[in-house]
Amino acid sequence: MRNNLAAAKHHRLIYLLNVAQRRLQRWMAARPDNDVTPAQAGLLFILGKQDGVLMGEAGAALDLGPAGISGLVDRTAAAKLVERRADRDDGRAWRIWLTPKGRTALAQAKAGAAEVNAALTEGFTSAEIDVVARWLTSIQDKFPKDKFPTDPEQ
Repeated sequence: MRNNLAAAKHHRLIYLLNVAQRRLQRWMAARPDNDVTPAQAGLLFILGKQDGVLMGEAGAALDLGPAGISGLVDRTAAAKLVERRADRDDGRAWRIWLTPKGRTALAQAKAGAAEVNAALTEGFTSAEIDVVARWLTSIQDKFPKDKFPTDPEQ
């Protein structure tokens, strides 16, 4: 059931994936009720599941290197959505915690994500969405992060 090379070329998957990602990011960032960037929302979602995670763990969950997660935490802390605290057991490590303002922003981000996900899946069956999700997830296995010569997020 594998696509042949001719069919893969016809779909222009790289182009379609890039355009879809850019348009979705711009649309989400331009929403007037958005108090956080999509990247900040991702960090808030992680902290909503487990507050107080190590910065490295948050970076791994978001597929960011050390410099990428550090910058994201700096910007999110400057917006007073999170705070960074030294780890009790390892003074070199930092943990990230939601602030009260961050908890409010998280609730708004969840509502916004539900709305966006509804728009993204509109007109498609659950089975079709399952295939799309499986395909997008497979990209992470086919192109693992540790195989890149340089990471632009670092």
